[in-house]
Amino acid sequence: MDGSKTPSVAPVLILLGPPGAGKGTQARMLEDSFGLVQLSTGDLLRAAVAAGTPAGKEAKAVMEAGELVSDEIVIDILRDRLAEPDTANGVILDGFPRTTVQAQALDALLAETGQKIDAAISLEVEDAEMVTRISGRYTCGSCGEGYHDTFKQPATAGTCDSCGSTQFKRRADDNAETVASRLKAYHANTAPLIAFYDQQGALARVNAMGDIDKIASDLGALVKTAVA
Repeated sequence: MDGSKTPSVAPVLILLGPPGAGKGTQARMLEDSFGLVQLSTGDLLRAAVAAGTPAGKEAKAVMEAGELVSDEIVIDILRDRLAEPDTANGVILDGFPRTTVQAQALDALLAETGQKIDAAISLEVEDAEMVTRISGRYTCGSCGEGYHDTFKQPATAGTCDSCGSTQFKRRADDNAETVASRLKAYHANTAPLIAFYDQQGALARVNAMGDIDKIASDLGALVKTAVA
């Protein structure tokens, strides 16, 4: 945060990263460490629809018609959410913006309250390793405990360590071909966004291929600087 920002203005961070990069895990750790609130676009939409807010009603009508919710509606929902008291310590945006057009709309929204993007943090991964990481994961069908073909197998083959179940499942899209395609699409769609925040001087990069605690430490150091 620069010297011109007053302490009353809550910091806004963006967490960028492809599927499987650990955004959710790291966001939860940042919430605990810094009192930030993670705002996921999907969760925001569902909550607004459930609450029946004006923007939520608009979103519901659009979704029921089988159409995509517009950027304008998402911005309205985000505006409402940022006005709630629990965001006073700052927020982490996950899943928005996804395009430079959305990024520009977000800048305009934040400017309404004297805020700005303090840091857009990109979790950097190696695609080949990510394919292995994601395509090898599976969960217990009963309790949801996570496992991996290479990195974390049950102590007793075929039996969940947590609940003893012998039923396991994999996500249909967690296969090498689909994961590789998702990664390719992510990089293509996000490259302009990376450049956008780099030009603003707000971009930071974290190596997300190592130990979870090391990633959290590196990420925490960046966030501490951004929210100071």
